[in-house]
Amino acid sequence: MSALRWTRGAAGLGRALSSSGRRRPTSEEGTLSGLCSSRRSSAASPREQDAQKEWGHAELLEVLEARVRQLQAESRSKGKGKKVQMDRPAKGRSSRWSQKLEAEKEMKRKRQEFLDMQQKQTHTLHTEPWIWSRKDLADCLQPSKKGAARSSEEEERRLARALQAALPKLSSCTPASAKAVVVEPNTLFLQQKFLAFFECCACTSNMALAHHVLVTQHKCDKQPLLTLDMYNTVMLGWARQGSFKELVYVFVMLKDAGLSPDLCSYAAALQCMGRRDQDVHIIQRCLKEMVEAGFQPQQIFTDLDLAGDERAAVLRAVLKAEPAFSLPPQAPDPVNTSTLLKEIYAKKGPKSYPKLHLPLETLRDLFDEQLRVELSPCVCIPSVEKAPVMTKEVTEARKTLKTLREQWERELLRVLQQTKATMACQAHEGQPTLYPFLCLLSEEEFVGMLMQVLRVLPAQGEPLLHLAQDLGLRVLNRHLVKQKQVTNHVQKLGQQYSKYLRLLASDTQVETPCLPREYWESLGPLEAPLQQPWSLAVLLHLGKQLAELLVQAVQMPRSLATPATPQGSSHLIPVLYHVYSFRSYRQIGILKPHPAFTQLLETAAEPTLIFETTEVPMLCPPLPWTSPHAGAYLLSSTKLMRAMEGTTQHQHLLKRCAPTQLHGALDALTQLGNCAWRVNGRLLDLVLQIFRDKGCARLGVPPPPSEAPRPAQPQLPPGSSPLQKAELRKELARCLKAAREMHSLRIDSLYRLSLAQHLRNRVFWLPHNMDFRGRTYPCPPYFNHLGSDLARALLEFAEGRPLGPHGLDWLKIHLVNMTGLRKCDSLSMRLAFADEVMEEILDSADNPMTGRKWWMEADEPWQTLACCMEVARAVRSPDPTAYVSHLPIHQDGSCNGLQHYAALGRDSVGAASVNLTPSDLPQDVYREVAAQVEEFRREDAKEGLRVAQVLKGFITRKVVKQTVMTVVYGVTRYGGRLQIEKRLREVSDFPQEFVWEASHYLVRLVFKSLQEMFSSTRAIQHWLTESANLISHAGWPVEWVTPLGIPIIQPYHREAKIQVKGGIQSLTFTSSVDISQKPNTLKQKNGFPPNFIHSLDSSHMMLTALYCYRRGLTFVSVHDCFWTHAADIPVMNEVCREQFVRLHSQPILEDLAKFLEKRFCSASRSLKPSERVLVAKLQETLRSLPETGTFDLEQVMRSTYFFS
Repeated sequence: MSALRWTRGAAGLGRALSSSGRRRPTSEEGTLSGLCSSRRSSAASPREQDAQKEWGHAELLEVLEARVRQLQAESRSKGKGKKVQMDRPAKGRSSRWSQKLEAEKEMKRKRQEFLDMQQKQTHTLHTEPWIWSRKDLADCLQPSKKGAARSSEEEERRLARALQAALPKLSSCTPASAKAVVVEPNTLFLQQKFLAFFECCACTSNMALAHHVLVTQHKCDKQPLLTLDMYNTVMLGWARQGSFKELVYVFVMLKDAGLSPDLCSYAAALQCMGRRDQDVHIIQRCLKEMVEAGFQPQQIFTDLDLAGDERAAVLRAVLKAEPAFSLPPQAPDPVNTSTLLKEIYAKKGPKSYPKLHLPLETLRDLFDEQLRVELSPCVCIPSVEKAPVMTKEVTEARKTLKTLREQWERELLRVLQQTKATMACQAHEGQPTLYPFLCLLSEEEFVGMLMQVLRVLPAQGEPLLHLAQDLGLRVLNRHLVKQKQVTNHVQKLGQQYSKYLRLLASDTQVETPCLPREYWESLGPLEAPLQQPWSLAVLLHLGKQLAELLVQAVQMPRSLATPATPQGSSHLIPVLYHVYSFRSYRQIGILKPHPAFTQLLETAAEPTLIFETTEVPMLCPPLPWTSPHAGAYLLSSTKLMRAMEGTTQHQHLLKRCAPTQLHGALDALTQLGNCAWRVNGRLLDLVLQIFRDKGCARLGVPPPPSEAPRPAQPQLPPGSSPLQKAELRKELARCLKAAREMHSLRIDSLYRLSLAQHLRNRVFWLPHNMDFRGRTYPCPPYFNHLGSDLARALLEFAEGRPLGPHGLDWLKIHLVNMTGLRKCDSLSMRLAFADEVMEEILDSADNPMTGRKWWMEADEPWQTLACCMEVARAVRSPDPTAYVSHLPIHQDGSCNGLQHYAALGRDSVGAASVNLTPSDLPQDVYREVAAQVEEFRREDAKEGLRVAQVLKGFITRKVVKQTVMTVVYGVTRYGGRLQIEKRLREVSDFPQEFVWEASHYLVRLVFKSLQEMFSSTRAIQHWLTESANLISHAGWPVEWVTPLGIPIIQPYHREAKIQVKGGIQSLTFTSSVDISQKPNTLKQKNGFPPNFIHSLDSSHMMLTALYCYRRGLTFVSVHDCFWTHAADIPVMNEVCREQFVRLHSQPILEDLAKFLEKRFCSASRSLKPSERVLVAKLQETLRSLPETGTFDLEQVMRSTYFFS
């Protein structure tokens, strides 16, 4: 697809950089090219007009070097295959490279022979345990008579003796009392690798292999790599199969390793005995030892997550030994007791929960369609890029690609099979290889996945680290979906979802109206296969192996790269090369497609974009969130709390929560996701018209790469001076940077517009989750209402509401708000202005591209145009009050962060500045700060300060706005100075030589002004910062709980380096989210104030969402910007103010101080003397709360411009 590829112009710029003067180093080229890398774009390559001239010796040398490294790094070949003849380098370089290549081919041949011989050998899987230290255990496993054949009864007695000896708890320690040991990162990686290996073996019915590896590692385990979880995982796998002998062997090894069984260990033993109908005496002995170890049988059913058949097997065993045993009584349905949510969960009181506008049968059909989407490996969507003319060249390129892909699929299948065979041999030698991971999906699924990745690999290449992580996640997600298929989960889901739709459908009623989560839970539990997420290191290990398969298998004829190659030549060259480049100061490995392959893709211009199923909106209402791991998509796993891959602390925190504590957040996210959307088709047509032409940067429609800036003189005449060459290089670099930025923006728009076109005339939904602070986000990344002006304008509510008596007025006010022309006017003045410019509004609606184009001058032009069209339709309708409007109307908070600070500190002056108090006109805090700064500047100018004199007339609202807005979220003076510097550089007539000095001067005055205007704000910020500083220095990350009950922990830790070795490149990644590492004190300190305020604004939004839902409103938000129908704005405004007052009527800072003191000042761990001093100081700080003012929160209820 031509829009996805690099253009000739960009290529020309790159060639000019190389041709003018000395050639750039390869590392620099890689750095520049990587800047515009897009994961999905089918690669943006320069068009090569003449292969020999375009490559040159430098390009050829880079390719050859990459190929040599590629051959050297192939640690093993995957079976026999035909020899691939390699391209020989150009004359003049042949001797050294030819010798290296020949040597590598010989080494590869010998290695292949060795592996072939290894694969032919038969391996015996070990079953008998290896006992190191416990002679009593070894004796129990010996037969009564040497050499005598064992009868089944004797075998049972032998196993019973062994289990009886292994059951008792060790006296030295228990898992609960054992002191936590800090594990080195690379040792932790090995442990994660072993555990994931055993889990995958259990999933793929490879328990004999898992047992063999466990025995082998137990036998040679000089360092304690094997953990209790690993032994338990293997035991649980055997228990599911009812294999008592093997389970006893693992139990014996567990005890031999010096570990004490935990509740999971006993549950596995009981499950196995329940499946086998084991002798009652053995079961009684097991239960007795379990009780003596401090566990009760009831805990198995309350503390462990067991599947239905596993619970049944355990229960059979327990009842056989204790017939009087009864399951613990089911606790009554828990109820959230939060004061803020009391009315939401009250059984009595008025409720007007909204229903969808679609009937039951339509919703069931939509469910079936969404289910088909999620069961498919990907979603293919036609591109909206202008289609190429179907010339002979294009037809031939597409035909060639089709042929090549068929060959690549066959070769990938062959290489994958050989890789699996090799890894199976290595696993039989006792190594935890990736063999069971490669058995999770069918070989055809793996091949299809790799072919999909090849299609979307950008021309600039993809960092191997990113590609490996992406591939690992794809395997994990598809495996989880497949598990739900094989366990009959999909059928049960369909039955339960069909019942759930009765709550939402327009033509059905339920007996008792309730929240979606409550109704879903009332239908009964829906068991899903339990699967622990893999660690980031394991994901990278698997993904890297798959990427190497792709590099090894995918090759193309040399004739595609060198047209001069004789016809019929069988020479093949790799399609992918592994090269190194520098990003910032780091050298990274990149998988880069061959330029000839990129050229082939560009010529073919295939009209299809490929997306993962979770990257597109849903076609039916999302599943209600019921727990941290259940909700949103039908089958695809989604985290309730999004975080960097590898972060586990949030999940542990959520898991420890009482279920009722999260109900507020779960129900708010469900409500946001249940909002149905549709595409504004008329607006989309206009955008596509501009997009397919030449774009328009001013309107947010990126131009195509052909419009990229070019230097006035791309090449210098011979004899140019070094200074001229240097200047040309700078200009070329600027042009390259601009071109790559344009390319990135173009691709982003292409995805958004293609998805919009795909969903035209459809109803769709956007499932939501939240970040670690509680802020909510739509899950689909490319097309949602959190995007730019254009993205928001393309979306409408699928369900319309009649405007009613005041809806048209709110439409007009919203239109004026979007223009940005009357920010300081009252609502009545804005309404009058809308009537004054009605002629312009109607002209914009009727002739957007040919009229006077008034809408194009607005701050938000596309949203302004969408509103113009809606207003035009409404005023021209026979009865405007009956006009059904689908347009979302926004109410935006007035510097919302400062609003929360002013309310926390009861700061009357600050509250007035951010519209918490009633006023006839909206207050503009940015303008007030600018005026205050101007006062300081005037005084300094009188005293003769030069920079103050230069700044006369340049201190505007725009200059200070960003800094004022972000100060509340923790921006430092350094960051504020950069923001002001950027604004000053945008002022054309400001003397640029004073920018640096003026930005330093202004940021100091802005902070000084805020200190005077918001004194309580700065005091609270200081208190929060100091508390976090002491907590983190004492060795803890900062934690707190939001007023809605969401537990929060800051994921800022010191970096730990982990290395995944082997293959074409050893991947080294740094992790700053590992909770076993010490906290990063600077980030913990600086992050606490803004993160705490974000947690408050998310609480306010969720409260507003829940109470609006109770009153029957459609509600969505973009953080502190709330959306609903025009007719419902008065109700939403009332709810918004009520919930803000209720939120800040709680003792928020007092509750925070009590929580922090309980959590960090009464810690049970032993403290060093220095830590005790810090804890004492922390306790003193927490008890010295900032003083508050006298502001009356009830004034917010009467403030028109609080949200407006």
